[in-house]
Amino acid sequence: MNFAVGYKRLLGDSNTMDNLEKQLICPICLEMFTKPVVILPCQHNLCRKCANDVFQASNPLWLSRGSTTVSSGGRFRCPSCRHEVILDRHGVYGLQRNLLVENIIDIYKQESSRPIHTKSEQQQLMCEEHGEEKINIYCLTCETPTCSMCKVFGAHKDCEVAPLQNVYKRQKTELSDGIAMLVSGNDLIQAMISKLEEICKTIEDKGRQQKQHLCRKFDALCSVLEERKKALLLCITQEQDEKLAHVRALSRQHGDHLEGAAKLVETCIQSMEEQQMAAFLQHAKELITKMTDTAKAKNMERTEPGYENMDHFIISTGDVSDMLRTIDFQQVSQGDDNQEICEAEEEEEVAQQSTEAQVQ
Repeated sequence: MNFAVGYKRLLGDSNTMDNLEKQLICPICLEMFTKPVVILPCQHNLCRKCANDVFQASNPLWLSRGSTTVSSGGRFRCPSCRHEVILDRHGVYGLQRNLLVENIIDIYKQESSRPIHTKSEQQQLMCEEHGEEKINIYCLTCETPTCSMCKVFGAHKDCEVAPLQNVYKRQKTELSDGIAMLVSGNDLIQAMISKLEEICKTIEDKGRQQKQHLCRKFDALCSVLEERKKALLLCITQEQDEKLAHVRALSRQHGDHLEGAAKLVETCIQSMEEQQMAAFLQHAKELITKMTDTAKAKNMERTEPGYENMDHFIISTGDVSDMLRTIDFQQVSQGDDNQEICEAEEEEEVAQQSTEAQVQ
């Protein structure tokens, strides 16, 4: 059902009062502030009763003011700007009263009680079908405001109706309760969001710690492998140096023998040029003996076949490689102590397997 709203001309004083009234409306109950009025740190005002209702809903474990047990306070979020306030053990009762706003309300009520304008100048809601009838009842069947003539002769004559003021108060109370419930629910959701954000931060911290722990473990494995590699390289180097020293010593021996044989040949050739038989025979026997001894030296020490090979330095890393490839996280169901024991046993096993990689 449509209504025609008769807008009347308002004087400047009435506009001022209307604007003032808008500034004196509680954001929770949508009514004018009722004493006492509390002021939040964000400078927004609330009825103390409304603030206490929202605070109690947001902090169900907070003890009432009449309790003999001292509470530790709680959190309160301003419904106007969402600013969060940490209250002390007195709760809402610990907030400062806004005496200035209370005085303004008193002045406003005194001024609004004066007949500033005539009745015809005020805004009225009139019935569209019966232009001279005011909207003064509420049709419960059609859920719409109407006038008395509509109930008696009009479209709502068979409907159930109720006084407009009763329905107005009831629905306004329901709306106020709904606002308080939504504000309380929003605080709970905001608390859940804050908790989820804390969980995200904890996950990031735990993940960073576990990454650092994993890097330390693998660095330890690399250190074990590096130490073992140095030890095995030292074994190869030692045998290499020993064989080189032996072969070089044999090479010097053969060189010395070759040099002596060459000198002996040169001496024998010079002796062959001797024409005097007596002179020749004086040295011939000695030279023949030296030649015989030198010829026997061809059987001097030699290296065995394959002496230069280093193929026996072979290690088997297949099992270790397979084990390293299967490294994975373990599900530990006990405490941190057992976890450290398992990690220590794992490191000991890796070190032992690396030690068993012997030269074949």
